[in-house]
Amino acid sequence: MLLKPIRWESFPRDMLKIQAGFALFGVAIALMIRANLGTGAWAVLEVALSQIFHLTPGTVTVLMGFLVLSGALILRERIGWGTLANILSIGPWEDLALASIPSVKDNLPLQISMLLIAIALMGLASAIYIGVDAGAGPRDSLMLAIKRKTSVSIRVARGSIEVTVVCLGWLLGGPAGLGTIVYALLVGPSVQLGFKLFKVEPHREIDSGVEDG
Repeated sequence: MLLKPIRWESFPRDMLKIQAGFALFGVAIALMIRANLGTGAWAVLEVALSQIFHLTPGTVTVLMGFLVLSGALILRERIGWGTLANILSIGPWEDLALASIPSVKDNLPLQISMLLIAIALMGLASAIYIGVDAGAGPRDSLMLAIKRKTSVSIRVARGSIEVTVVCLGWLLGGPAGLGTIVYALLVGPSVQLGFKLFKVEPHREIDSGVEDG
């Protein structure tokens, strides 16, 4: 069975909690985009595709989530209701935040602050929604499926996906930059700090996962 069982007794509380995490995650992505210093790997590709197809970045995030999930399902990876909630929720929250946050250029202190705040929020958001334990996000699901099918390490599976995505996004004109490197270096410690603050104990198989959105 590919769908993990739902814990109905805690579902309403879990849904509220997971949506809070998704909202923070969407705001974090929007802050990175508006800071104009470079974004995380997936946002690089999604912004590039949004410009090519004249869609909002959040819409592309949703569509990309379903595409990535399809790959994970083909590889027979189990998912939970949180996986579907992840796909359907983060994109709309991202678009809502993008509509409210102005684009900032030629103001490096503010841009750096926005980038660092975004990375901090992403760590907190990840801890909140992973802590619900309702299923890995689509990108983590694909990572786990590749690990299971190929026997490579989590780091190799995740790294291969991230490098491929950011290179493709950059070639398509996505917002890769110094901020992309800063994000790659700091998001792991940020997520780890979020886990400590919220006392989250993730499953060992996703412990090395860094980003899912």
